[in-house]
Amino acid sequence: MEKAYLAVAVALFGISFAHAQTEALIEIDRGRTEGVITKTPVFQRAILIKPAKPTDTAVLFFRGYPGIARIQSVADRQRNLLPFMRMNQQIFLDEGIALVIMDCPTDQWGAPGPNPTRCHDSYRSSQEHADDVRSVIAKLKDEHGLSKIYVLGHSMGTISSRWLAKNLGNEIAGSVHSASMNGGSGYGNSFSGFPYDTIAAPVLHVHNENDACRGTPYSTVKGYAGENLVTVRGGVPQGDPCGGTHLHSYQGREEVVVRSIVSWIKTKKVDRVIGE
Repeated sequence: MEKAYLAVAVALFGISFAHAQTEALIEIDRGRTEGVITKTPVFQRAILIKPAKPTDTAVLFFRGYPGIARIQSVADRQRNLLPFMRMNQQIFLDEGIALVIMDCPTDQWGAPGPNPTRCHDSYRSSQEHADDVRSVIAKLKDEHGLSKIYVLGHSMGTISSRWLAKNLGNEIAGSVHSASMNGGSGYGNSFSGFPYDTIAAPVLHVHNENDACRGTPYSTVKGYAGENLVTVRGGVPQGDPCGGTHLHSYQGREEVVVRSIVSWIKTKKVDRVIGE
């Protein structure tokens, strides 16, 4: 009987340990200030979610609209994960992949409100953005042993993920671009004539073929993604066509999308069509 209880206890402990994880606020003083009269230090912040088992791989996630996370503490984690990521974040962790929720630096936060006044194309396409992200990557490597870094952007976040894929080169292990923004909505206009052939690290594009968001047409992505495109079929369109509960964010196909991204990170094999 005691052996039976011991076996159950060990099994339960194993389950608990498998889902244990650590969270940490990453905050880096970027050595510049903002403000005219009162000078305020500028910080680059992110939230690290690290799986229980040792890993050297991390995904830097850049959220969709409004694109500014306004991270103050680890308590800001959930509200900055889109539904498809929030519902399935454990898949990354169970597969030994750390998640890093990225923010724009504090001098790009702009005025509070539903419409972002800063952190637009001009910053996201800049060398300064690449350097700000480099500071996070360096901290992940030096303090957390995370040496294989991927960038993942969704919707507005793909303005960052694609420019970083170009500007960071082989400093990252790869990039994933989900529901990519390509102009037509006031954002993503920097991609006119974007040199996709200059990206050094492996690339994956993920898109629902019936994405109805005006700024993220599937046909545009299909035109340049080639064999690096995961086409998502089906889903349940609800609410705002550009929101988190529509085909734009894989409503009804969330898990299969995350599993496809994780599979590519681990194997570099592209699931050409999913969700059928």
